[in-house]
Parts: sequence; C-alpha cells; structure tokens
Amino acid sequence: MGAAVLPVLLLAAACSSESGSGSGDKAGATQAGKASASAGPGASTSPTVQPARYAKLPEACKVLSDKTLDDLVPKADDSGKEGTSSDLSRRASCSWDSLENHGVDGSQFRWLNVSLLRFTSEQTRGTGEEQAHEFFLKQVQDAKSTDGAKNTATQPVSATGDEATAVRYDLKKKEGTFKQQTVVARVANVVVTVDYNGAGLAGDKTPDADDLVKQAEKAAAEAVASVAKANGDTVKSAPSASSSPSDKASASKDAQDGKDTTEGSASPSPSNSASSSKD
Repeated sequence: MGAAVLPVLLLAAACSSESGSGSGDKAGATQAGKASASAGPGASTSPTVQPARYAKLPEACKVLSDKTLDDLVPKADDSGKEGTSSDLSRRASCSWDSLENHGVDGSQFRWLNVSLLRFTSEQTRGTGEEQAHEFFLKQVQDAKSTDGAKNTATQPVSATGDEATAVRYDLKKKEGTFKQQTVVARVANVVVTVDYNGAGLAGDKTPDADDLVKQAEKAAAEAVASVAKANGDTVKSAPSASSSPSDKASASKDAQDGKDTTEGSASPSPSNSASSSKD
C-alpha cells in the first residue's frame, strides 16, 4: 500500500510544478509588455525648441530712410553698397561713404555700415533668441577691443529693440583722427550692428562725438524697426540695455558665420572713396 501512495504523490508534485511555471511565464510576459509600452516613441521624444520670432530680414540697403541717410552721409549715393552674403535671409549688410568738400577749409568724411544677422532655433544650439543674445555680447566686446582705439566708452541705448549698447572711441589714421561709433542692438532673434564714423580732413574740424553717437543710435532704432516691419510686426522696445540677460560662456557657430556681415567695420580710407563721392 505504501508503494501505491508514492506514485500518486510524485504525480501531484509534478502537476503543481508545471502549474507554477505557466503562471510565472504569463506574469513575465505581462511585465515585458508594460515595459515595452512605456518605452514607446512618445517616451523618448525630446522637447521641441521654441521657433524663432523672425523668419526673414529686410533689404539692408533700404533699412534707413532717405532723410536719415542725408543726415548721416550727406554726400553719399543713397542706394548704398550691398555686402556679400551667401544667404540674404540670414545675413545682410550695406554701407555708404561721404566726402563733403569745403574747399580750402578741408572736408568732412563720413562712413556708415549697417549689418543684420538672423538666428534660427535649433535643438542642439538653443533658441534663435539665445543665440542672438550671445552674438550681441560678442559684437559689443569686439567693438570695445578694437586695436588702436583710444578714449573708449560704452553706454546703454534705450528704446531700441530688446537690448542695445553703444561703443564709442577715437581711432587715429594717416588721414586724421576718426570718431567711431558702434551701436549693437538685438530684437528677438536678429542682431543689428551700426558702425558710423567721421573725421575732419585737410584742416577741417573734427566732428563732435556726441552728435555722431546720437545719429548712430537713431540709425540703429530705424534699422530695428525695419526688421520688425519686414516680418509684419511692431517692435516692443526694452527700456535699456541694462536689462539684458546674463552673459553666456561662448558665442554660437552662427556668431562665427556672421563675420561676413560685420568684418571690415573699420572705415575705408577716405582717399580711396573720395573719387566716388559727390563734391
């Protein structure tokens, strides 16, 4: 009788073992399914970057009115000289020069350049506004670090885009002492840089730096407004550059690409441009 009981016990144990194994397999499959569902496409998607505010630039040679050009470069060709660019929707520039001849009293030289650089939002490099702010800071620092500059001064510019700064200094050349003004302004994802200088040549008096910087600031505000208008927008200006965000560690690659619109900010020699100027 004991021998008969033993096979029955062995059979019961085997059935119990098989039942447990099947239950475990089902539980494992259920857990794997949950894990697979939680790791679906939606779970691995990175957050999107906010699109840049402005999608295009105005024509650089048309950002300033005829009246402003007459005030800043009175004897210049109003059409200006367009700078080279591989993509005018992202970077553009225009320059004007003027030599106003006063006969035996000498002449007044003026040079004006406006450059625009637009940044796009990218997942790896941040928003267009962030990149534009980095480039804004770089432009200001570059102006302050100009070789040979004397009496350098920096001041905030109000009511011009989201942030704006003017850098002014004297620069001596063989033709005379040039009064240089550089105004850098940012509006959303676009940076506008206005370079403006003047000199009294052949005995004419040196222009007043305060007057020149006011004119440069006026040109910068007008250029910023042109950027907004080109995109069907109106500019909401910040009170001053002092409210700008904190400095970034380094400029983006687009800031490096922007060199083709900002290089050559030192004015051309008056002797080279005099032949193309109106007397």
